[in-house]
Amino acid sequence: MRILSVDLGTSNTVAVLSAHGRPPRVVEVDGSATMPSAVFADSDGTLMVGRDAERRARLDPTRFEPNPKRRVDEQTLLLGDDIVPVTEALAAVLRRVFEETSRQLGGDQPDEVRLTHPAQWGPVRRNVLLSAARLAGANSGLSLVPEPVAAAAHFASFPGKGLAQGQALAVYDLGAGTFDVAVVGALGPERSGFAVLAEDGLPDLGGLDVDQALLVHVGREVSHRDPQRWQRLLRPESTADRRTRRALQEDVRAAKEALSRHPQTEVPMPEPFTDVLVTRGELEALVRPALLRSVELVTRTLHSAGVSPSHLGGIYLVGGSSRLPLVATMITEKLGVLPTSLDQPETAVAFGAHHVSADGLSMRTQNVEGQVAASGAPTQHRQGGAPPGASAGQPHGPYGARGHLGPPGSGQSFPPSGPRPALAQQQAHSAFPAYPAPRQAGPGRSRGKVLAGIAAVLLVLVAAGATYLLSRSPSVRTYSAQECGQPGEVDDAGFTGCLRQLAGAVAENNACTPGMGTGPAAAADQESLGVSVTCSAPGLAGAQVTYLHGSSPAELERYTSGLLNRTGGADMVRARWRGNALEGSYSAAGGRDSSVLVFSVPDRPLAGFIYQVNSTGQESATAPAELADYFEQHIQPGE
Repeated sequence: MRILSVDLGTSNTVAVLSAHGRPPRVVEVDGSATMPSAVFADSDGTLMVGRDAERRARLDPTRFEPNPKRRVDEQTLLLGDDIVPVTEALAAVLRRVFEETSRQLGGDQPDEVRLTHPAQWGPVRRNVLLSAARLAGANSGLSLVPEPVAAAAHFASFPGKGLAQGQALAVYDLGAGTFDVAVVGALGPERSGFAVLAEDGLPDLGGLDVDQALLVHVGREVSHRDPQRWQRLLRPESTADRRTRRALQEDVRAAKEALSRHPQTEVPMPEPFTDVLVTRGELEALVRPALLRSVELVTRTLHSAGVSPSHLGGIYLVGGSSRLPLVATMITEKLGVLPTSLDQPETAVAFGAHHVSADGLSMRTQNVEGQVAASGAPTQHRQGGAPPGASAGQPHGPYGARGHLGPPGSGQSFPPSGPRPALAQQQAHSAFPAYPAPRQAGPGRSRGKVLAGIAAVLLVLVAAGATYLLSRSPSVRTYSAQECGQPGEVDDAGFTGCLRQLAGAVAENNACTPGMGTGPAAAADQESLGVSVTCSAPGLAGAQVTYLHGSSPAELERYTSGLLNRTGGADMVRARWRGNALEGSYSAAGGRDSSVLVFSVPDRPLAGFIYQVNSTGQESATAPAELADYFEQHIQPGE
């Protein structure tokens, strides 16, 4: 079993691989355990990543994005004159990791890919990550793991650090882009799973913000020498200025890292400025107010979880910026607990994802609270709209409202932790040494989670039964793009030869009838779209799959795009597919009343769509990621 875990971070990406029965190890990319998560758009449209991107950034910084993960709430990036979808930028980073992993496996692919994500990421952000992974080529065995769950699993894997049932661990994650804190509890006596009892975060505190504070400090020391030149560095107008600013930012970051190891260091400065000596004390004075906010947030999060600091199994430091010595000092002073840092904090989450029980890994077990119940039935908490602290319409990152370290309360923060899962509430009050009990979530919300869990279990069971019915067609005739240019003769079921090639086993094993029926997805003038056939979609309540063979690809695209827009859902999954000598792309969208997945073949007027009406009374129809899973397992034609 070859398992690859990837922690796509704001500044750096870490991958860990276990294969051929050997212990997990870091996948070194370009000779390093960490690969910069940076992207550079070349003039020919090629996306370069990692250290190659950083080198090219010196030539044209306008085509460079050092932290694409911070732009996850934006749909596109403007790199030079090119508009690059965020999913493609993230996919390019993941693709480089997958390529290096395949090379080290002798050309083979991993059997399973685990992607970590912040616990507070909602469905929109998680779907962006899933779409990027699929675009990068991870079309099977794909799972999501909340970062604090992975961190807790890594902590518990060390001798003497295991968490007994009822024990809790606080995860202090100070990464490059954000600060996140989570209280994670052990679910079973054998440490078979963990639940996030409470989590919160500060989106305006991270290593990049520490860099910015140090840059401002350095500027105060030298800007008087040539104020106009310094302003050109802060607001570059030419390529030369951008190159100089980029080099200065790298030197400032290196100085920050050096101050974690040494009491003082120098920051090299461009002409006409002289180099600046900075001390650890100066840096700590700059960041102390912000770090105090983070420690206070840890206290509030522990209170929300009903866990006392004195009864914690530990406080685990992860994220590269947690190396700052002041972090451990302030936590010890304020909470009376000496925090723990094991191995490299940058690699802890990626290693930890390997230790999360396999039976607890599924895209359907991920919810906004981040619970992974490795020993229980999968649950799904569907939530529409943007995740806490962000929305699809709010840019988040260096081009949004951030870039400074202010006094407590000066920056935007995530709202207080929402209602905890019902299981987490029971654990907090029955097994965990507690603060005075926090206020409970309403019974309606808990009941909704239970119903959602039951529905998810039923979906899994029915889908498993459908797998037996939906066997792949043993042989299907293939047609050229020219032969499929216009609809031809249809068979008894209403399929043209090209449509039967697209439908594969679905045409053989499902109940199919000519036309689009009378459902909400049916076109008013079906004949204008060409030949259509509609089949049942076993295992997906209220759904059907329709195949279209038209004479105009543009008309098919117009109609299917309208179906996607009709759902009103903000999140969408996009990826490529291949089968039966055909290949194309698919897009899935979902809302409260309906979900739809559209798949097409770009070189011929063929398309299909799965349309589901929310007939089960759930909070929303099937999530796009789940619909993508269903398509890949049951509808996508086999090879």
